[in-house]
Amino acid sequence: MTTSTSASLERDARALHADGDPHVRPADIAIGVIIGRTSEFFDFFVYAIASVLVFPAVVFPYLDRITATLWSFALFPLAFIARPVGTQIFMKIDRRYGRGTKLTIALFLLGTSTVLVSFLPTYATIGGLAAVLLALFRIGQGIALGGAWDGLPSLLAINAPEKHRGWWAMVPQLGAPLGLIVASGLFAFVSLLPTEDFLSWGWRYPFFVAFALNVVALFARLRIVVTPEYEESFKSRELTPSRVTATIKAQWRNIIIGAFAPLASFALFHMVTVFPLSWVALYTQEDITRFLLIEMAGGFVGIGAIVLSGMLADRIGRRSVLGYTAAGIAVFSGFAPQLLGAGSAGEVLFMVMGFILLGLSFGQSSGAVTNNFPKRARYTGAALTSDLAWLFGAGFAPLAALALTEAFGLVAAGAYLLSGALGTLIALGLNVELARRLD
Repeated sequence: MTTSTSASLERDARALHADGDPHVRPADIAIGVIIGRTSEFFDFFVYAIASVLVFPAVVFPYLDRITATLWSFALFPLAFIARPVGTQIFMKIDRRYGRGTKLTIALFLLGTSTVLVSFLPTYATIGGLAAVLLALFRIGQGIALGGAWDGLPSLLAINAPEKHRGWWAMVPQLGAPLGLIVASGLFAFVSLLPTEDFLSWGWRYPFFVAFALNVVALFARLRIVVTPEYEESFKSRELTPSRVTATIKAQWRNIIIGAFAPLASFALFHMVTVFPLSWVALYTQEDITRFLLIEMAGGFVGIGAIVLSGMLADRIGRRSVLGYTAAGIAVFSGFAPQLLGAGSAGEVLFMVMGFILLGLSFGQSSGAVTNNFPKRARYTGAALTSDLAWLFGAGFAPLAALALTEAFGLVAAGAYLLSGALGTLIALGLNVELARRLD
């Protein structure tokens, strides 16, 4: 992706605003945020589902199913490890060439890394090199996601009405359940194929779709961030990239506390999406298509809970919502994972309760990573905090939960989730300044 190509795309995006209203409105920002986050989460959920249903069979077929899935999950965190590296690289591009160029390159890299997985040769074709290529594509996803930070959630939070910031804080989070619904639906459809066809070519189609979604998301976001009104709003709010090393040096305490404040939500994130799918696939004889449909239903429950979180946050404060839901997740961790071993009814109950808690907590987690910084460091600081929160909270969740379950039973998976809940409660308790700003 060349700078001239990026400039051409930016001109096309500006043209969409030629006759538009020059005022910066939260509703306009919200549309770009939702479309952008949906495409990003779709990419990651497609990979996550394939980590359970596909990669153990086509990349690690020489291992038993559980060991193969553990190795598949071992590649999963590579994107979260690479994400801060991507932030570092793309912040330099942002400072030198602008936000539009950065987004264009990042989203094309994200889409390309994802679609390349669809062309992945199997172990039967190239042996162990298949795992190496998959790891490289996964790292590409992570670097790209680090560069896809556009500052729109921060701009949305700043421009939102004072008494409704909890409502607008939940808007970016809607992309997660929407991405899950689309990814689960596509895999549910192709999983109806005979197993041989599914593992040969059927699983590849959802990865093709990812590139098309990223192109749509690119234009939706460029339409906002490259217009003069929004560029001026970014500058006037000091939402411009600061140097990563300088930001870490000056704001390290805020970055660490901000990363741990939403830990309960981020730990729960993959515990109710990826881990249950692996449990059903490995330890039961249930139909995978049916469970993917349950995940889709869970996504709709999550949407409702995220919306509810916005209402609650404006009534009782975002910090209170984060604290109460962390306590709820701690209680949930003590009994809920065992429901997965209680048959179909237990699985449905686990998913419904899990998505309610996830929606309520995740709906306000963007507030925890946005408002804890002075304006001069908010753009870069929010990106770094989000990177670390995902790494610590969600990156290793599928691997840790499955490994603990295999060794000690489902109750041990709850212990991992409990650690995330305690991390949130401790972070909120220690940082008085964070508590003041979130309220």
